[in-house]
Amino acid sequence: MKKIIMFLLGVLLLLILLILITFFSFIPEWFVKFRLFYNCALMGGLGGVFYCLRAVYINYSVKKIWDKNWEIWYYIRPIVSMISGSVSFIFLKAGLLILESQEAQNSSHYGFLAVAFIAGYNVDKFMKKIENVAESTWGVSKSNVSKESDSK
Repeated sequence: MKKIIMFLLGVLLLLILLILITFFSFIPEWFVKFRLFYNCALMGGLGGVFYCLRAVYINYSVKKIWDKNWEIWYYIRPIVSMISGSVSFIFLKAGLLILESQEAQNSSHYGFLAVAFIAGYNVDKFMKKIENVAESTWGVSKSNVSKESDSK
């Protein structure tokens, strides 16, 4: 469990460092047009690391039900969360997910980053939302995992 905590804290520090690098514009000129996509991936990763750290605390300290079989999940989850953050950017940019507030003329990209964090924090609910969008937009049926969880 200590290895997992050290891993998660290392990933957290790396994500914060990468966000600060882009925030202070220490990036090549050609990369500027990809900054929001990149930051959405990083914010998704932050959401995932936050979720994992909270899960360690709850499962080990509060409920006292730590299970070694779940350890791989703690290593994979931040990566999956980064992917979810990236996917949230794509769906927002395509107009398939819509932010509720009206966009101001000179608005920043905080809405994108907030959705990316939530997508990384709660991957399961985000994937269900994406499946609902796919089903209503293109008629793609839900995955078997979603069908099983909907019936419970």
